[in-house]
Amino acid sequence: MTQRDMAGLLGVTTVTIRNWRKQKPKLYEIVIKGFAFDEIVEQSRVSYEKAKELQDKFKA
Repeated sequence: MTQRDMAGLLGVTTVTIRNWRKQKPKLYEIVIKGFAFDEIVEQSRVSYEKAKELQDKFKA
């Protein structure tokens, strides 16, 4: 995810994101970890759905 994407989702400018990175590194870290967590959850959901489809397909 780009800084532009993050800024859009957070309702701030890309300059704000860059400022957080330089001036508020802990806040920036929390934001990055939050986006990473969301991505992992989405990947897990997709994997679960694929596994469920396979299970249903081979259910006899």
